[in-house]
Amino acid sequence: MDAPEPKILIVEDDRRLSRLINRYLERAHFISHTAHNGDELHQLLKADNYSLILLDIMLPRKSGLELAKEIRQVSDIPIIFLTARADISDKVSGLDIGADDYITKPFEEQELIARIHSVLRRVRKNKPAAFTVHKHKICFADWVLNTIDQTLTSPDGQPIYITGNEYQVLEALTHRRNAVLSRDDILALMSGREWSPLDRSADMAISKIRKKIEKDPKNPEIIKTIRNKGYQLTADIDFYKTPAKS
Repeated sequence: MDAPEPKILIVEDDRRLSRLINRYLERAHFISHTAHNGDELHQLLKADNYSLILLDIMLPRKSGLELAKEIRQVSDIPIIFLTARADISDKVSGLDIGADDYITKPFEEQELIARIHSVLRRVRKNKPAAFTVHKHKICFADWVLNTIDQTLTSPDGQPIYITGNEYQVLEALTHRRNAVLSRDDILALMSGREWSPLDRSADMAISKIRKKIEKDPKNPEIIKTIRNKGYQLTADIDFYKTPAKS
């Protein structure tokens, strides 16, 4: 089966220039979509997968440099900056952020297409082995919480028994990483009742979970206590990955 044509996202507020770039890309057999500002960029990134972004630096509201920083927090999609500014400091700033190339306007059609092909070849060459992502398996601190069968697996692959209440609390914590889960929230998950200062059920539930997942339950590193507020999961969250079948 032939590989799909690369899909390019053009982010350029000059509509005349964006139409011209689009024609260049079509002639080179690329699929292209256009955004004119940061809001449109993020909407398109959520809705579709792109092979590369052509990103203008001088944009309304948020600059291309700011948008590239935001993109790099969540994605390693290749970025080529397009800009009328030839200042070397801009180029260095863009490359430091994680851009893959930098083209100064005005540019020729052949140069643009050659730069795109060069970046895409480099990305394909350096691309790691493909993985299958299991969205129902949430990873935190090398532990795996399965949201389908509601099980917990230790970093060394051993199944760890957890109650239904403990699962509910853990799942809620993983969905609120770095946010505080209050004692009232925990009791609502466990029994549907409101928390009172004399009720220690929420604290007991956290204590039991800590005994199962913390190296030192008395000095927890995964689930922190936030004084007078509740509990916070501080570990990084990811989804379980296995090598994709070829």
